Parts: sequence; structure tokens; C-alpha cells
Amino acid sequence: MTANWTRVVLAGSWITLMLIYLLGDVLRIFAGHFESGKLGDRPAPGWMWTLIAAIMLVPIAMILTTLLTPEPPLRWLTISVSIALAIFNLAGMPYKGFFDNLLIVFSLGINAFIIWTVWTWETAET
Repeated sequence: MTANWTRVVLAGSWITLMLIYLLGDVLRIFAGHFESGKLGDRPAPGWMWTLIAAIMLVPIAMILTTLLTPEPPLRWLTISVSIALAIFNLAGMPYKGFFDNLLIVFSLGINAFIIWTVWTWETAET
């Protein structure tokens, strides 16, 4: 796979991951597993919503980062971010709905695919 094609595959993988997270959030609302202003059973302070927004921006930022960052630092950044997101998602399991757990397992598979793609990336840029 060429370096540019690998970047496209990685960017597409980050888009997929972002959409899985979004789908889970939307389904949680429609399933009634979400109460406005709360995280779980507790009221959430304002700073918590900012933190959640920052976490959700990570895969979005990685789309552009994948396309613009030179290969050597991109490899380690991608692996680090994928592992961090996987740990973050595992820490929240199990979720209330089966659909949510299914989406998280699928997102972990996407994280593994991203790591594998970067780890096996053989074409150096010139």
C-alpha cells in the first residue's frame, strides 16, 4: 500500500470511529438511556461537558493530523491515541444497552485496525 493510500485508509478509519461514537450517543438518547444534564445518575458540572467535547474532538482532529503530519511522528501519535481511546472506552463498559456494548466492541476493532495499519506501514515518504 502506498504512503498516500495508507493515509486515506487511516483518515477513513478515524471517520468511521467518530461516526460510531456519534451513533452510540444518538441511540442512547432515543433509547432513553440519557437524562439531560446528567452523566450516569449524577448531575454533571459544566467543565465535564467541555472535557467530553475535547475527547470527542480527538478522532476528528486525527483525520486532519493523519493527512498532514510527517510519517515518523504520525506512527507513534496514532498508536498512542488509538490505545488511549480504547482504554477510555473499556473503562466505561459495560453500558446499559446491548447496542452500546456492540458499538464499543466494534470501535475497539477499528482502533486495533488503525494500530495494525500504522504498525505495518512499510512505505517511507521521500
